[in-house]
Amino acid sequence: MSPKYELTENPPPEAFQKIWTPLLKFNEAAVGNETARTLAVLLRDAATDELIGGLWGRSLWGSLYIDIMFVPEPMRGAGIGTLLLRKAEQEATRRKCREIWTDTYAFQAKSFYEKLGFTVFGRLDGPAPIFPRFFLKKALSAADGSFSAAAEE
Repeated sequence: MSPKYELTENPPPEAFQKIWTPLLKFNEAAVGNETARTLAVLLRDAATDELIGGLWGRSLWGSLYIDIMFVPEPMRGAGIGTLLLRKAEQEATRRKCREIWTDTYAFQAKSFYEKLGFTVFGRLDGPAPIFPRFFLKKALSAADGSFSAAAEE
């Protein structure tokens, strides 16, 4: 079989599934059948019930990955991000995850995650102000799902 290569910004809708299905079968043959589970902690305006931010992640194979987290600027510094993360961590522990991980750019929230007990395990360098990009992780307590002492400060 001789392949043909197509580079596109507009792949057909079925393309992702066509690639994902055989990869999933390969993965399941190696490590068993487990489905990723979405985890969302939604932040709503108390007066209007409008969705204004939150945390979006997914658990799979014993870890929770935080895809995105956003707190509106006027609400930052009030502990809302910490509470979002605590709720996600408690649910991850309930789901028997051993760790939680995410990534953030230099101009985003590295120090925020580090204050909550995350440590950098990887870094990609590139041009400022976007890079570096940091990959952070935190081990979860299997016993009670509580944050470490550093996260309570």
